[in-house]
Amino acid sequence: MRLISKAVFSLALAWAATPALAQDAPQQASPPPSAGMPKAPIPYTSLQKKAAPRPRPAAAPAAKAAAPAATAPAPAAALPVTPSGARLAPGQPIPQAELEAFVDGAVRSAMSHDHIAGVTVSVVQNGQVVLKKGYGFASLSPARKVDPDRTLFRIGSISKTFTWIALMNEVEAGRIRLDAPVNLYLPERVQVRDQGFRTPVRVINLMDHSPGFEDRALGHLFERNFDRVRPLAEYLRQERPSRVRAPGSSPAYSNYGAALAGEAVSYVSGKPFERLIEETIFLPVGMNSTSFREPHPPKAGLPGPIPERLAANISDGYRWTPSGFEQRPFEFISQVAPAGSASSTAADMARYMQLLLAGGTLDGKVVYGPRAAQAFRTPIRRTPPGINGWRHGFIEYPLAGGRTGFGHAGGTLSFLSNMVVAPDLGLGVFVSTNTETGGPLANTLAGSIVQQFYAPPQTFPREGSRQLADRAGDFAGHYVGTRRAYGGLEGMVGLMIGGASVSVTDDGRLVVSAGRETRAFVPDGDLSNGRFVSVSGPERLAFAMQDGKAVSFRTSLGEQTFERTGFWLRPGVLAVLAVLTALAALATLGGLLLRNRREFRETSVQRQASLLQNTQAVLWLTAFALFGAWASRTSDVANIMYGWPGASLIIASACVLVATALTIGGLILLPGVWRGGRRVDSWSPLRKFAYSFTALLYGAFAVVLGFWGALSPWNG
Repeated sequence: MRLISKAVFSLALAWAATPALAQDAPQQASPPPSAGMPKAPIPYTSLQKKAAPRPRPAAAPAAKAAAPAATAPAPAAALPVTPSGARLAPGQPIPQAELEAFVDGAVRSAMSHDHIAGVTVSVVQNGQVVLKKGYGFASLSPARKVDPDRTLFRIGSISKTFTWIALMNEVEAGRIRLDAPVNLYLPERVQVRDQGFRTPVRVINLMDHSPGFEDRALGHLFERNFDRVRPLAEYLRQERPSRVRAPGSSPAYSNYGAALAGEAVSYVSGKPFERLIEETIFLPVGMNSTSFREPHPPKAGLPGPIPERLAANISDGYRWTPSGFEQRPFEFISQVAPAGSASSTAADMARYMQLLLAGGTLDGKVVYGPRAAQAFRTPIRRTPPGINGWRHGFIEYPLAGGRTGFGHAGGTLSFLSNMVVAPDLGLGVFVSTNTETGGPLANTLAGSIVQQFYAPPQTFPREGSRQLADRAGDFAGHYVGTRRAYGGLEGMVGLMIGGASVSVTDDGRLVVSAGRETRAFVPDGDLSNGRFVSVSGPERLAFAMQDGKAVSFRTSLGEQTFERTGFWLRPGVLAVLAVLTALAALATLGGLLLRNRREFRETSVQRQASLLQNTQAVLWLTAFALFGAWASRTSDVANIMYGWPGASLIIASACVLVATALTIGGLILLPGVWRGGRRVDSWSPLRKFAYSFTALLYGAFAVVLGFWGALSPWNG
């Protein structure tokens, strides 16, 4: 899951990845948005589009250096075929040469096609490290190659898994109870407020992301300026989100909830979070190149900086532009460290996956006990097959051949990562990329390895359903995710691009579009159960049905619920009203220049109405221009995250608020405008009609904007 939901920042504007903090929506293993808000953004999740084969574009010079030409994988015939048709049976390990050839081809192809500067990968199986490799560059100036033993990548929301281990250790020690209110384990200043809900948020609600919080991230989840970084407790107090649903009722991926869990563990243990994780996990496991600390000067109230020997090996983060790779400044996440600030190497993550596969004991050292080991393999929530039920903080992933794995994905503004372990195969796969375009590789590598070696051949794409085509109206519509802000300008952005459009093709396939990602599904069994499977993989959708019609659905990641909305919350409706309002405003101002002398005859009421409507027109056009200026900067996610909300968006919202207030006055004057009759000192019938249409249009647009949260410049 991404720390941030990538879609939140998509230039499509026209907020859906993950997790992936778990940017960081959780991401799909096979994907979310991340530690970055699964910014989330549907965040790159199971709705990620499967790329069709296509010619590789010529790489820019920097890209060529970072991504050597792909080498062809070894022929499939090199391995025998099992009776099931799979190349290997579950107990058979993958030959190292075959694995390396396959991973080399997949990684180098993605680096060239998606313009990724550097990648680090490790694969473990049956207690052994079978692949550990770096590709491309950790730094382009000066040039520094990725070293799987030395180069640290930011792992985003994978950080949360260490938080859950620390929490379960406190549970096993009897100092925390999963069914107890989390407030019992928090200092008073950061305790969760009632906010009208009688049911307390319990510890278990944090582990399946169902505390009922809205998801706010813009302007504070990541920091570019270290002077703005705050201690964890201060961040939790100052950035407390609203509670929008009862705890336990529905999952909605929460970085804030994971940070609360980290604060609870620290408070109960009496140790700073970073030191606790180092002493209880990193040192015993031998993860000597992994840290939640970040490179910065000492600052009172904050944990000490990462050791210099590690700071010098942290990879830079990149963004691909038409002119080549653009290095991004270091992204500080210390203020919400338990949710996503860790950095690690492929070698250290290999040891971590060995620990998870071994049930908490590695090299004779017990890191967590049998209760925690069982918890991490037991979903908290009952879900339909193929839908993640949250294995006490870990994501459950559907894999090819009917298998499941568990782990977590992570994403920051520049780093996209994934970790998946499949216990029945003794297999663990970790991959991390240092460029914002690395999501598809991170999301699919583990699943493609299982598909390549352990899944029997399948015929894709799966065929559509005639019954679904006949019942298209029961599923088609616009759905909005529950992982979003529920008010203010951030809420508006979340509604604008944080939803999913569902349609049905004539040949009976369900098509889900979110941002720039599109996936197709077909019914999985009887249509009445609302379950669907991808036409080309193991990903699932599960619709909740009411009176034969879909009211919501969840993806395989299960990080949020997508709820069917009314027409007033559809981006298309907002866009149409915006265009009509802009045209009406232009026509209003144009009338000042085109009217002849006779058309300026008017009553005193009409004169007031004309002045009011001309003022509205200026305000609407100013708001559109300012919003356009803000939107023009959203091609780079960092501009939104660091600069939220920005002067242009605040002023645009203020203009809209004033224009809306004037709309009320314009509607009040409407009867007086028509009272002039056919007198020579009154408007013509055409002008009265034009005024009435414009007033009603402005009114309708203002009401819709109110539902979208656009009328609150004070609430970014």
